[in-house]
Amino acid sequence: MIINPNEHSHQDNYKLLIGSIVPRPIAFVSTRSAQGQNNLAPFSFFTAITSNPPTICFAPTRRGREGTKKDTLRNIEETGEFVVNIVTEDIAIQMNQTATDFPPEIDEFGYSGLTPAASQIVKPPRVLESPINMECKLYKVVSVGPEAAGGGALVIGEVVLFHVADPLFDNFRIDFDLLKPVGRLAGTEYTTLGRRFALERKPYIEK
Repeated sequence: MIINPNEHSHQDNYKLLIGSIVPRPIAFVSTRSAQGQNNLAPFSFFTAITSNPPTICFAPTRRGREGTKKDTLRNIEETGEFVVNIVTEDIAIQMNQTATDFPPEIDEFGYSGLTPAASQIVKPPRVLESPINMECKLYKVVSVGPEAAGGGALVIGEVVLFHVADPLFDNFRIDFDLLKPVGRLAGTEYTTLGRRFALERKPYIEK
């Protein structure tokens, strides 16, 4: 099967992307508007970029049919700050509750029952129930695609402070069994950690 994305709708291309790039980690992003309104939303187009400085990115697409910016992106553009909280099995249901497109005045912390905890450097709160939080300062927003449904932005942020629950931390390594992260598949499906195996990276030896 050969598929030319230019010959298909952005909805069909989206299905191909999220069904092929699996599993995806989830950036559970908390922001605060310039007026002080908290916002919390999950994004599965998410990864790390560099470690010096520690830099991560996520990509909020435009909202629904009207193609407007999501509250998360608007808040970050206004304030230059956000927090990425790691999603675990314990908060997966609450995370899913925040995935709806709420009006800007709705506080998803209150709606989902999750607890806002004060950050130390940035103004947006952390999710107390998440065992790993990354306080971030905005590095750059890169707009991609049209200002319509299907377009979006790449948000790049520098991690200025990590919060890691003590039991997970072992000399800068994270205990995955205790973390119990949740990943995104497609449609209504998510995944947890299944079978794990190790592959040792071999150095090149000139013959």
